[in-house]
Amino acid sequence: MKYLIIFVLSITLISCNSKTEAEKIVDLAIEAHGGNNYPNSLIEFDFRNIHYTIYKSENSFEYIREFEDSTGMVTDVLNNEGFTRTVNSVKIDTLTEERIGAFSRSVNSVAYFAFLPYGLNDPAVIKKYVGKIELNGESYHLIKVTFQKEGGGEDFDDQFLYWIGEEDYLMDYLAYSYHTDGGGVRMREVSNAVEKGGIRFQNYLNLKPEDKNTPVDSMQVLYEKGKLELLSEINLENIQVRELKK
Repeated sequence: MKYLIIFVLSITLISCNSKTEAEKIVDLAIEAHGGNNYPNSLIEFDFRNIHYTIYKSENSFEYIREFEDSTGMVTDVLNNEGFTRTVNSVKIDTLTEERIGAFSRSVNSVAYFAFLPYGLNDPAVIKKYVGKIELNGESYHLIKVTFQKEGGGEDFDDQFLYWIGEEDYLMDYLAYSYHTDGGGVRMREVSNAVEKGGIRFQNYLNLKPEDKNTPVDSMQVLYEKGKLELLSEINLENIQVRELKK
């Protein structure tokens, strides 16, 4: 029994030591923001007058958004099986591939940002440790994220930067470049946060540069020089977290 315990501990240490610096920091950030509460919870919130219900684990996910427009009550569902839209409980079978892609990206984008940093260990994510850096007088680990083409979705060529606190491992800033809908680059600064069900939910100030072709790596310098414009506020409202049965 003694040797078995030593063997298990050795395997655990080897596994931990085999991780890159970026992977270790992201693991600590996920733990600081909610850890195992993410895959064991069903999360609901309102964002810009649309109601979202989000579930995500390592192997499966389901994102639902509901809103009312001139056609009636619209329900979009994106999960491992694909995307479906119903209007007044009637499935819409006439959506083009282009529309399905646009709706899927829209739903996925809200879920992705609401759950950060959970999701940064998805198989298609490539993490690189840039180094320690100061921002607004605080010390951060800077992580750059790109995506593999296979499994990275339509937006696999997007790039992200995450500023993760050296002391508390909270993600206070992020910046990203994207290529859909004309492309652009953004930086987000946490404006406030609330904890529900053991998960930290963050709201952001959404900032943009004058030139949409600005490299994402230049965003911190522009931010510090006051050269970024406030585009919008990203606020989650009426957050509810329900623990799922294990």
